[in-house]
Order: sequence, then structure tokens, then C-alpha cells
Amino acid sequence: MNKDAKIYIAGHRGMVGSAIKRKLEQEGFHNFALRTSSELDLRNQNAVADFFAEEKPDYVILAAAKVGGINANNIYRGEFLYDNLMIQNNIIHQSYLNKVKKLLFLGSSCIYPKMAPQPLKEEYLLTGTLEPTNEPYAIAKIAGIKMCEAYRSQYGCNFISAMPTNLYGPNDNYDLQNSHVLPALLRKFHEAKLDNKPFVEVWGSGTPKREFLHVDDLADACYYLMLNYNESELVNVGTGVDVTIRELAETIKEITEFKGELKFDSSKPDGTPRKLMDVSKLESVGWKYSISLKDGIESVYSELDWSNIIERTLQ
Repeated sequence: MNKDAKIYIAGHRGMVGSAIKRKLEQEGFHNFALRTSSELDLRNQNAVADFFAEEKPDYVILAAAKVGGINANNIYRGEFLYDNLMIQNNIIHQSYLNKVKKLLFLGSSCIYPKMAPQPLKEEYLLTGTLEPTNEPYAIAKIAGIKMCEAYRSQYGCNFISAMPTNLYGPNDNYDLQNSHVLPALLRKFHEAKLDNKPFVEVWGSGTPKREFLHVDDLADACYYLMLNYNESELVNVGTGVDVTIRELAETIKEITEFKGELKFDSSKPDGTPRKLMDVSKLESVGWKYSISLKDGIESVYSELDWSNIIERTLQ
């Protein structure tokens, strides 16, 4: 990748896209083709075609998606399927038509079957039933993987796919109704500490196990893959280490210095019992994570502007 190459990051203001942009800027890249969602509706086929015809990017990183936690995935099932399919179909197809040199499609660990063996290997894709609560989102992401594979096979496009594990970091979503578990817990514990509450309620039983990757590590992995990986098969991106939701809550309780108790609401869904990535493929091509979970959460918590976050989510 030449440092003057034009790079389109779809979703550059989101948690993942902004981290990738920061990483590329650190590496000396400066020629970005960027549009906000208000400037370019990625679900609009004609608008995306016009954008690609105008900008002619050399490289594309597809980090745009409609995302949310268990609750949002389960409620807005039609939106999650339609919006994500339209976004990725338009970008992948226009990347082919406009002769993009390389495209990186970012998916999610939810593509794997609910009861797949652990840790999750790339070859477990499409070997069983998906977790029902986020099935529409997973189906869209699976379609994106297969579209990249198909365009590589039919048209010779260098389109690759990476599946990150659960992410956290700067520019995360802290809305308690539709955020993921780690940012939701960070906000719950922070507010409980401020209000001197006697306990914090945690959704589910606390027994499911999850793996978490700092988004700056993901950005580093994406850059590495853009430079070094050119295969059709998807590749997992994670730490290969997981914790229970209870252990996560206890870590966040310690970091936020909350003195109350933990209460688990078993009436709320647990989701998949365990989602641990097998990252041996990525490690074999030369990349490994560097930010530990505790260090990462401490860094995120220390840098958050809580007044701004609470004001935004109340709007």
C-alpha cells in the first residue's frame, strides 16, 4: 500500500472505523475518501455508485454496519438484516466495478453456530444453527463473507474477510438499551458509584463466557491483514482468551471503584453460552494482540467524558 493511495473507510466515525483511521494516520496514510452517514446513505445503490465513480478509491475497508447488543438485535430484526445486506452489497459490488485493489470486509463472531465447538475455528462457519437473538445480523455478515469469496472466484478481486471478537474502546456505544455488554456495564457501574447505589444489576446469569478485544488492537490487525493477507478464507481476529460475564463485571467494579453488590437478572437472555475465537490462523501469519483486558478497560474508563455520553443518550 503506497502512502499516497486513496483509502475509503466505510463507517469512519464508528468505533472500528475511527480506530482504523487513527492507525492508518499513524502509519503515514493521509489520502482518505470519507463520507458521513448523512452525506452518503450506504443503503442507496445509486448514491454509492456515484460516490465510487467520483472518488475511485484504491483500497476499501468495510467497517460500516448497523450494530447493537442482544436486545437491539432481537427487536429490530428486519432492519438489521436489510440495512446490513444493502450496505455491504453496494460497497462490495462497486469496489469490483471500480477496480479497487483490495477490500477488507469486517464481520462478527456471531456468524458461528450457537453450539459450535470451542474455540471457534474458521471452518465451523455454516455447520449449525445460529444464535436466534442475533440471527439476522449474522446472516447478513455471512452473506458478506460469501460475496467476497464469490467475487474473488468469479472476478479475481482481492477481497478478504476478517471476523473480530467482541470489541470495546474509544467511540463505543454507551446507550443502555442497545449497547454491548462491556460498555453497558461500564456505564452502569459508573452511574451506580456516582449515585451511591447499593447494587448493580447485570443481565443474565453471569455464566456465559466472552472474549474481548480492544479496538486499537483490531485496527492494528486490520492494517497487518491489508499488508500481508490475500487469501479467500475468512480469518478470526481476537485474543484467544475469554472471561465469564461475572468476571467481567467484577473487573469493571474494581476499575470503577464501585463499593456495592452485584445482582444477576436471570430473566434477561444470556445469549450464546460461549464465544471464544480460535486465533491460531492469524497468529500463524504473524499477528497477536497486545492490550490486556484490564489494561484496556482502565484506559477506556480514564478517558471517557461521561457528561457528554449521558447527554447524548438522553437526546
